[in-house]
Amino acid sequence: MTETIKHHLNDAILMAYAAGSLPEAFNLMVASHLSLCDSCRAQAESFDALGGEVLDQMRKDDVADLQPESLEATLALILGGPVDKPHLAETDACAVLPKPLRDYVGGDLEAIRWKPVGMGVKQAILPTSKDASARLLFIPAGTAMPDHGHHGTEMTMVLKGAFQDDDDYFARGDVEIADSDMHHTPVADIHEDCICLAVADAPLQFDRLIPKIAQRFLRI
Repeated sequence: MTETIKHHLNDAILMAYAAGSLPEAFNLMVASHLSLCDSCRAQAESFDALGGEVLDQMRKDDVADLQPESLEATLALILGGPVDKPHLAETDACAVLPKPLRDYVGGDLEAIRWKPVGMGVKQAILPTSKDASARLLFIPAGTAMPDHGHHGTEMTMVLKGAFQDDDDYFARGDVEIADSDMHHTPVADIHEDCICLAVADAPLQFDRLIPKIAQRFLRI
C-alpha cells in the first residue's frame, strides 16, 4: 500500500501521536493511516523509541527522588490510561476500512449507518470525545463538496476511490491536512464513489448560505 500513498502525515502530528497528546478523533485518523503506510509507521515508531529513551533517562536521573508510593501511583495511571496505539500493518486486502477503524466501528462498511446530507452525499458521525469530531463520508463519483475554509485543523483520508483538490489528487491512504489558511472545494473522482474518514478540531467555515444553514444540523 505504501508505494501508492503520496500524501503523508507530518512529523508534528506523528510526534503528538507518540506523546499521546492528540484528541481521540485524531488518534483514530493516525492509527488508521499507520495501518496502511509503512513509511509513516516507521517514523511513528522512531518517535515512540525516542520518547522511551527520554523517559528512561528521566527515571535514571530521578531515581533518588522516588517515594515509596510511586510504584502504586504509576500502576494506577497505567491501568486507567488509554489502550495501546495500534501500529500493525493492514492485512485484510478485501476490507475498505483499515483495521483500527474496523475495530472502532465494529465491522467494515456493512456496520456503517449512513445518513444523507444532500446531493447524494452521506455521512456517519463516529462517537469520539468532544474535543474533535470524526466522521465517515460517502461522496458519489464526480460530486463536488461545498467550498469551505477551516477554523482549525481538518484531516481527510481516502478509504475508497479518490478526490481531486486543486492540483492535488488523493487516493486510498492519502491524507489531506487543511488548516485555517486553506480554502478548497474537493471533488470526488468521476470514475468511482469516494469514501473518506474526516476529523476536525473545529467547525468548517462555509461561504454559501445553504451550507451555513445546514451546518448546525449536520454537525460539520
